[in-house]
Amino acid sequence: MAAVSGLVRRPLREVSGLLKRRFHWTAPAALQVTVRDAINQGMDEELERDEKVFLLGEEVAQYDGAYKVSRGLWKKYGDKRIIDTPISEMGFAGIAVGAAMAGLRPICEFMTFNFSMQAIDQVINSAAKTYYMSGGFQPVPIVFRGPNGASAGVAAQHSQCFAAWYGHCPGLKVVSPWNSEDAKGLIKSAIRDNNPVVVLENELMYGVPFEFPPEAQSKDFLIPIGKAKIERQGRLPHSSAHWNEVELKTL
Repeated sequence: MAAVSGLVRRPLREVSGLLKRRFHWTAPAALQVTVRDAINQGMDEELERDEKVFLLGEEVAQYDGAYKVSRGLWKKYGDKRIIDTPISEMGFAGIAVGAAMAGLRPICEFMTFNFSMQAIDQVINSAAKTYYMSGGFQPVPIVFRGPNGASAGVAAQHSQCFAAWYGHCPGLKVVSPWNSEDAKGLIKSAIRDNNPVVVLENELMYGVPFEFPPEAQSKDFLIPIGKAKIERQGRLPHSSAHWNEVELKTL
């Protein structure tokens, strides 16, 4: 009772401060965003920022994408910016490459990168090599994106990983985001790049939520392509450092 009466006698300012300290100590929960929604957000921001950007591919418009990555974009930007194509990868990839050469910035979605083999001539011989072969006079600002690698129950024609394939082709930049922050930052950088960029999205990760830091929520958020991202700083064990030192002295 003495403790309660003492609390009552205190000024209201002190009591409210005490209550705040006791009942509001928990940090607010961080925003969670799935990889799918992060890619969608990145494309949405770039479509809004630059009218030269457009998306084309199979079922990307009214159906919101086979994996729902383009959800809501057709309703927001209409038929001229979000374009459904026939099932003809060679055809719509060629249209996208031509549009990039003419000054637009297409995002070409393959329903799976296994089907990009139908358009391999367009991706490699038309898009990847033109900037180099023209001596830098003809940029080809195009993004080829879609799910890549193995998934659950999708058989051999949907399960191959093309990271090594495309990574060995001169003229292509290749990125493969892991979490939501990387997915958004890299898709935005890819769209703004004057080179053709292949964005390999992991199908199994689409629905996985990750913590989305405040800086990633900005419309100006970019992750530079070609610069290493250190997820966790490490150091050499003492013994390794010692032997490296010995080796250097020996040399």
